[in-house]
Amino acid sequence: METTTATPWLTEEQQRIWRSFLGGTTVLMDRLDRDLRAAHGLSMPEYEILVRLSEAPGRSIRMAELADAVAHSRSRVTHTIARLERENIVVRGQCSEDGRGVSAVLTDHGFSVLEAAAHTHVQGVHDYLIENADAQDFIAMGRIMQNVVEQLHGKNF
Repeated sequence: METTTATPWLTEEQQRIWRSFLGGTTVLMDRLDRDLRAAHGLSMPEYEILVRLSEAPGRSIRMAELADAVAHSRSRVTHTIARLERENIVVRGQCSEDGRGVSAVLTDHGFSVLEAAAHTHVQGVHDYLIENADAQDFIAMGRIMQNVVEQLHGKNF
């Protein structure tokens, strides 16, 4: 590997921590996804979309804004919404503000699916993450990840 003075190479300790972060986030997200799929037939990306819709006024968000909010491509969100629509979890319709865009709307059935899935998800987050960190470590992780989001995605993520 060629070295340059411009590249801030990781120290051995930084490399160890970085690899722990990668491995930990991968297995955490895989397990949370597996739990949701097994108990509720939902993937993590689907669950996140339902959460965003449930928090929006009228349980409705423009498709483009939803894609930005969950940091997925518009085509990926469109595909995911189509699957959720087949299950009557969401419906798509014209935006009420100007009639030009398309919004995704969480149905009452979708809200009950989300309510049930939320228990599984939150229990998993507690068991797999929170139980493995003391309060100060958890606060520090939140601060670091918020800084990363703000730097890479903007403050409105």
